[in-house]
Amino acid sequence: MDVIPQAPHCKRLTMKEEDYLEAILNVSAEKGYAKTRDVADELDLSPPSVVEMFAKLDHKKLVVYRKYEGVTLTDSGRAIAEQIKYRHDVLVEFLRLIAVPGEIAEKDACFMEHELNAVTIRKIKQFVEYVGSTKSAHAELKRFTEFCK
Repeated sequence: MDVIPQAPHCKRLTMKEEDYLEAILNVSAEKGYAKTRDVADELDLSPPSVVEMFAKLDHKKLVVYRKYEGVTLTDSGRAIAEQIKYRHDVLVEFLRLIAVPGEIAEKDACFMEHELNAVTIRKIKQFVEYVGSTKSAHAELKRFTEFCK
């Protein structure tokens, strides 16, 4: 999971577009569907703003939007959303590991997930796995957490 795939005819997606795809994925996973109101609530936005973005994402063939029925991710949209969610989850796990409080870790991960290089994400993931699997690294991290208090 290194490179965020793009729809063939799309330029790089904006952070906002990526956030919408991730929100649609999250809402769909939780409810089995994603309606305008659900995505608006997830992103803390107004429904008209969400409808406008749904139309843009539909035009880019990343979602299928049907007025009054909601939105579904296309295969391309789902691949991008899953990659963004993966990046987000890795970053939250790392930030929590270094004692960043939960709410701050979530907000920071939301920003970082769009900006960090895939190599950096991979190395962070490897670091998190290493710390989790190595007693001495885990002990050092525990000392670091105490040091930060």
